Amino acid sequence: MMKKHKELRAMIDKIIDGVSDLVPLYLENEEDRAKSNGNLAICLIDAEGMVHGKVFGTDKIRGREAFRVAWVKASQVWITGFKTGEYERLVFNKEIEEDRFGIRKPDYIGWEGGQPITLPGGSIVSVGVSGLRSVSDLEIVLRALDRIPGAVINNELNNIYQTI
Repeated sequence: MMKKHKELRAMIDKIIDGVSDLVPLYLENEEDRAKSNGNLAICLIDAEGMVHGKVFGTDKIRGREAFRVAWVKASQVWITGFKTGEYERLVFNKEIEEDRFGIRKPDYIGWEGGQPITLPGGSIVSVGVSGLRSVSDLEIVLRALDRIPGAVINNELNNIYQTI
Protein backbone atom coordinates (compact mmCIF):
# COMPACT_ATOMS: atom_id res chain seq x y z
CA MET A 1 0.00 0.00 0.00
CA MET A 2 2.87 2.37 0.76
CA LYS A 3 4.26 1.95 -2.77
CA LYS A 4 0.91 2.85 -4.29
CA HIS A 5 0.69 5.96 -2.09
CA LYS A 6 4.21 7.04 -3.13
CA GLU A 7 3.37 6.53 -6.81
CA LEU A 8 0.17 8.56 -6.41
CA ARG A 9 2.05 11.32 -4.60
CA ALA A 10 4.67 11.39 -7.37
CA MET A 11 1.95 11.81 -10.03
CA ILE A 12 0.25 14.56 -8.01
CA ASP A 13 3.61 16.31 -7.64
CA LYS A 14 4.05 16.10 -11.45
CA ILE A 15 0.68 17.77 -11.93
CA ILE A 16 1.57 20.56 -9.50
CA ASP A 17 5.00 20.96 -11.15
CA GLY A 18 3.33 21.06 -14.57
CA VAL A 19 0.96 23.79 -13.43
CA SER A 20 3.90 25.65 -11.86
CA ASP A 21 5.75 25.60 -15.17
CA LEU A 22 2.65 26.82 -17.03
CA VAL A 23 1.67 29.68 -14.69
CA PRO A 24 4.07 32.21 -16.31
CA LEU A 25 2.66 31.34 -19.74
CA TYR A 26 -0.93 31.89 -18.56
CA LEU A 27 0.00 35.16 -16.88
CA GLU A 28 1.14 36.44 -20.26
CA ASN A 29 -2.56 36.52 -21.17
CA GLU A 30 -3.86 39.96 -20.19
CA GLU A 31 -7.27 38.66 -19.02
CA ASP A 32 -5.76 35.94 -16.82
CA ARG A 33 -3.16 38.34 -15.41
CA ALA A 34 -5.82 40.97 -14.63
CA LYS A 35 -8.10 38.44 -12.94
CA SER A 36 -5.40 36.88 -10.78
CA ASN A 37 -2.95 39.73 -10.39
CA GLY A 38 -0.42 36.89 -10.46
CA ASN A 39 -2.06 34.98 -7.59
CA LEU A 40 -3.72 31.62 -8.11
CA ALA A 41 -3.92 28.19 -6.53
CA ILE A 42 -4.39 24.51 -7.25
CA CYS A 43 -5.92 22.01 -4.83
CA LEU A 44 -6.05 18.25 -5.38
CA ILE A 45 -7.89 15.74 -3.21
CA ASP A 46 -7.23 12.05 -3.65
CA ALA A 47 -9.83 9.33 -3.09
CA GLU A 48 -8.64 8.85 0.50
CA GLY A 49 -9.17 12.53 1.30
CA MET A 50 -5.53 13.63 1.31
CA VAL A 51 -5.29 17.28 0.28
CA HIS A 52 -2.41 18.51 -1.90
CA GLY A 53 -1.86 21.91 -3.42
CA LYS A 54 0.10 25.02 -4.08
CA VAL A 55 -0.46 28.77 -3.93
CA PHE A 56 1.19 30.93 -6.60
CA GLY A 57 1.99 34.63 -6.33
CA THR A 58 3.23 37.05 -3.73
CA ASP A 59 -0.01 38.40 -2.25
CA LYS A 60 -0.73 35.99 0.59
CA ILE A 61 -4.26 37.29 1.13
CA ARG A 62 -5.22 36.86 -2.55
CA GLY A 63 -3.43 33.52 -2.61
CA ARG A 64 -5.36 32.41 0.46
CA GLU A 65 -8.66 33.31 -1.21
CA ALA A 66 -7.62 31.58 -4.44
CA PHE A 67 -6.77 28.41 -2.48
CA ARG A 68 -10.06 28.58 -0.59
CA VAL A 69 -11.99 28.65 -3.88
CA ALA A 70 -9.74 25.94 -5.40
CA TRP A 71 -10.41 23.78 -2.33
CA VAL A 72 -14.18 24.33 -2.57
CA LYS A 73 -14.05 23.35 -6.26
CA ALA A 74 -11.91 20.26 -5.59
CA SER A 75 -13.97 19.19 -2.58
CA GLN A 76 -17.23 19.54 -4.48
CA VAL A 77 -15.82 17.30 -7.22
CA TRP A 78 -14.55 14.89 -4.55
CA ILE A 79 -18.03 14.70 -3.00
CA THR A 80 -20.14 14.62 -6.18
CA GLY A 81 -17.85 13.19 -8.87
CA PHE A 82 -18.98 15.91 -11.30
CA LYS A 83 -17.10 18.85 -12.81
CA THR A 84 -18.11 22.00 -10.95
CA GLY A 85 -19.91 23.68 -13.86
CA GLU A 86 -21.66 20.42 -14.79
CA TYR A 87 -22.95 19.87 -11.26
CA GLU A 88 -24.65 23.27 -11.18
CA ARG A 89 -26.16 22.71 -14.62
CA LEU A 90 -27.53 19.32 -13.59
CA VAL A 91 -29.07 20.76 -10.41
CA PHE A 92 -30.65 23.75 -12.16
CA ASN A 93 -32.01 21.53 -14.95
CA LYS A 94 -33.43 19.24 -12.25
CA GLU A 95 -31.53 16.27 -13.67
CA ILE A 96 -30.30 15.49 -10.15
CA GLU A 97 -31.76 16.50 -6.81
CA GLU A 98 -30.00 19.46 -5.23
CA ASP A 99 -29.51 17.71 -1.89
CA ARG A 100 -28.36 14.39 -3.38
CA PHE A 101 -24.79 14.92 -2.13
CA GLY A 102 -25.51 17.18 0.85
CA ILE A 103 -24.34 20.39 -0.84
CA ARG A 104 -27.06 23.02 -1.14
CA LYS A 105 -27.19 26.49 -2.67
CA PRO A 106 -25.36 28.75 -2.06
CA ASP A 107 -22.67 26.34 -0.87
CA TYR A 108 -21.87 24.71 -4.19
CA ILE A 109 -19.74 26.26 -6.89
CA GLY A 110 -21.05 26.58 -10.41
CA TRP A 111 -17.88 28.14 -11.79
CA GLU A 112 -15.75 25.92 -13.92
CA GLY A 113 -12.33 24.94 -12.68
CA GLY A 114 -13.10 21.83 -10.67
CA GLN A 115 -12.71 18.49 -12.42
CA PRO A 116 -12.08 14.81 -11.69
CA ILE A 117 -9.08 13.14 -13.26
CA THR A 118 -8.10 9.51 -13.51
CA LEU A 119 -4.43 8.68 -13.19
CA PRO A 120 -2.67 5.59 -14.52
CA GLY A 121 -3.58 2.67 -12.28
CA GLY A 122 -7.11 3.99 -11.81
CA SER A 123 -6.60 6.48 -8.97
CA ILE A 124 -9.12 9.29 -9.09
CA VAL A 125 -8.09 12.77 -8.01
CA SER A 126 -10.37 15.78 -7.72
CA VAL A 127 -8.73 19.00 -8.85
CA GLY A 128 -9.68 22.63 -8.36
CA VAL A 129 -7.87 25.64 -9.77
CA SER A 130 -8.77 29.23 -9.00
CA GLY A 131 -7.39 32.59 -10.00
CA LEU A 132 -7.44 32.45 -13.80
CA ARG A 133 -10.39 32.68 -16.18
CA SER A 134 -12.56 29.55 -15.93
CA VAL A 135 -11.40 28.24 -19.29
CA SER A 136 -7.78 28.64 -18.17
CA ASP A 137 -8.46 27.05 -14.76
CA LEU A 138 -9.57 23.91 -16.63
CA GLU A 139 -6.99 24.03 -19.42
CA ILE A 140 -3.90 24.46 -17.24
CA VAL A 141 -4.66 21.11 -15.54
CA LEU A 142 -5.25 19.39 -18.87
CA ARG A 143 -1.91 20.66 -20.14
CA ALA A 144 -0.12 19.64 -16.93
CA LEU A 145 -1.49 16.11 -17.39
CA ASP A 146 0.67 15.80 -20.51
CA ARG A 147 3.47 14.89 -18.08
CA ILE A 148 1.59 11.76 -17.02
CA PRO A 149 0.90 9.41 -19.95
CA GLY A 150 -2.46 7.72 -19.46
CA ALA A 151 -3.94 10.40 -17.19
CA VAL A 152 -7.34 11.65 -18.34
CA ILE A 153 -9.98 14.18 -17.41
CA ASN A 154 -13.24 12.42 -16.54
CA ASN A 155 -15.93 13.87 -18.76
CA GLU A 156 -18.75 11.46 -18.07
CA LEU A 157 -21.89 13.00 -16.63
CA ASN A 158 -22.15 10.44 -13.88
CA ASN A 159 -20.88 10.10 -10.38
CA ILE A 160 -17.43 8.52 -10.56
CA TYR A 161 -17.44 7.44 -6.92
CA GLN A 162 -20.83 5.96 -6.25
CA THR A 163 -24.41 5.80 -7.39
CA ILE A 164 -26.84 6.88 -4.73
